[in-house]
Amino acid sequence: MSESANILDTSIEYLKGVGPVKGELLRKELNIHTFRDLLLDFPFRYIDRTRILPIREIQKDSLVQVKGKLIDLSVIKAGKRARLEGLLRGASGKIKLVWFQRIKWIERALNLGQEYIVYGRANRYGSGFSIVHPEMEPSAGQSVALALQPVYHSTDKLNTKGLDAKGRRQLISNLLEKLSSIKIKDNLPNYLLERLQLPTRNEALYNIHFPKSEQALKAAQNRLKFEEFFFLQLQLLYKKTSRKQLIKGYDFPTVGQLFHTFYKEVLPFTLTGAQQRVIREIRNDLKSGVQMNRLLQGDVGSGKTIVALMSMLIALDNGFQACLMAPTEILAQQHFSNLSSNLQSLPIRIELLTGSVKGKRRKAILEGLQQGKIDILIGTHALLEPTVVFSNLGLAITDEQHRFGVAQRAKLWAKSKPYPPHILVMTATPIPRTLSMTLYGDLDVSIIDELPPGRKPVKTIRKSDTHRPEVMEFLRHQIHQGRQAYIVYPLIEESEKLDLKNLYDGYEQILQYFPLPKYQVSVVHGRMKPEAKESEMKRFKEGITQVMVATTVIEVGVDVPNASIMVIENAERFGLSQLHQLRGRVGRGAEQSFCILMSSYKLSREGRIRLDTMCRTNNGFEIAEVDLKLRGPGQLEGTRQSGVLSFKIANIVQDTQILQSARKIVTQILGKDPGLAHPANSVLKKYIEGQKRKSNWSLIS
Repeated sequence: MSESANILDTSIEYLKGVGPVKGELLRKELNIHTFRDLLLDFPFRYIDRTRILPIREIQKDSLVQVKGKLIDLSVIKAGKRARLEGLLRGASGKIKLVWFQRIKWIERALNLGQEYIVYGRANRYGSGFSIVHPEMEPSAGQSVALALQPVYHSTDKLNTKGLDAKGRRQLISNLLEKLSSIKIKDNLPNYLLERLQLPTRNEALYNIHFPKSEQALKAAQNRLKFEEFFFLQLQLLYKKTSRKQLIKGYDFPTVGQLFHTFYKEVLPFTLTGAQQRVIREIRNDLKSGVQMNRLLQGDVGSGKTIVALMSMLIALDNGFQACLMAPTEILAQQHFSNLSSNLQSLPIRIELLTGSVKGKRRKAILEGLQQGKIDILIGTHALLEPTVVFSNLGLAITDEQHRFGVAQRAKLWAKSKPYPPHILVMTATPIPRTLSMTLYGDLDVSIIDELPPGRKPVKTIRKSDTHRPEVMEFLRHQIHQGRQAYIVYPLIEESEKLDLKNLYDGYEQILQYFPLPKYQVSVVHGRMKPEAKESEMKRFKEGITQVMVATTVIEVGVDVPNASIMVIENAERFGLSQLHQLRGRVGRGAEQSFCILMSSYKLSREGRIRLDTMCRTNNGFEIAEVDLKLRGPGQLEGTRQSGVLSFKIANIVQDTQILQSARKIVTQILGKDPGLAHPANSVLKKYIEGQKRKSNWSLIS
């Protein structure tokens, strides 16, 4: 181990200026345990401290740096409270300084008659200006001659212990001084530094904290952002390359009778060009002798399920079983119903296994599966239980795969011997390309970017509460035309009781517009018992009820082609992705469908952008890009649990070009040297070996 690595692994309390108490605080508040953690805790902004402003040029509510002599300092008492006031006189005027906290300590630290450099926010005070809680430093021997001064994330507890902006800068200064005698080794190959004209890691880490100039800061930021993206892509693409070299897969050489019969005689429509392309990509994987790990992305209604079904038929034609795992019982039942309907004329046994399948029925399914009598098994997490044993599982498909954890997917791998099954993961949540590169960068990606012919885009409009009678009249007209409607209410966990009340209040209000027995209205929400929920959904699907009042439980799993209207109440409370998923419940038939976004008249800027985006476009990928920019990657569904996105400085929204460049360069390196065996790539090989030791899931999709 190098000397720099040894020092950087030192516990934080041993740094000058820290000690046990501050060390414990840094651990608890900022998760800083070692010198390395402190070094990699980068500033989130910088203050330009190069200019000293004449006091007469101060503008209202602005950050300023002024210089002058402290000519007065006194404690002012007002009842039980007290404040410290100072007066600073500069060459062009005077400015008041005010402190409300730690006033005794500050009074002792300051000296009347001394010249100070003062920094803070200036506000109008009578005819002059004042600065509340300014940063003060004696002008003689002052250390603020830096071009840019770093500002770090902090907390109240840290501030009270002297680890405020100034204290944190001092700690970093102490650390860099300690590291000045050694050189931090670079983790990028020399040929990359030369080719990309990047500063060394040593230079970058110094200039990210104490930049010598704007240019030096920019170069340091670019270097460290590239480094983060580069090593993520190296890990993902090396994993992908290794898997293709090391993990053999079952060979499916035949496209046989089941596939051809279904394609030529059963399939009731012509596949889109995108569906045909994706099936070819999957087909090539299945006959390659290498285990398939493919992500299938397709917007709502693009026809992913048919692609999944035809992939399963290839497995069956080659003597293997297939399974499809969905995150909820409703969605699993939906898949089972659709696939059973599509396959009823073929000699295929398909079964459904969920938590509610019990007793003799469950036993019969488990026995049939183990004996190879069941060809396709659809289910929920129940498929992962140890009692579920396949005879010869060849293809495992997961739907909405971001809802399954790594450990759960690993259990699916173990269901097949001697090789793992081919893996196809599907999502109806369009993923922006940059996010796909980071979250699923180790998978092959197929995209269905074409809707089936005859589908009319859903018309989306926004209405405020004042237009409710008009909206209800429109619904009544559509219902008289034989259509059905969803009315969806938000259900946010933090206010579930209130939301359920809103749902039932809404239900009562809707009955005024659609009175019984002339109209029938269903109610569905997540707190209902599964049997009651299923019964209500069935009534709606069979056309017995014309209106379904529901929470987002219908986001996935309800496929009613006759339902052509979606009304979303309090639409501003939903995220863009969820709005898009809900809208996807309509527009499944040949008739024109409508999505009406009900919202309050007053909207936040973000709320307005979300609803305007929904009204402007039906393109899920465009919507996902807007969502990514609004919320950031860490808040999107499925990414919160992913350590992949815990970057220290890089940002996949703002630094797209750097991400794409890093991926391209990693692809080139692994194309020439897949095993990183060349001496020039020794630092990269060392990194990969370290990652392998850390991860138990290096081969899991």
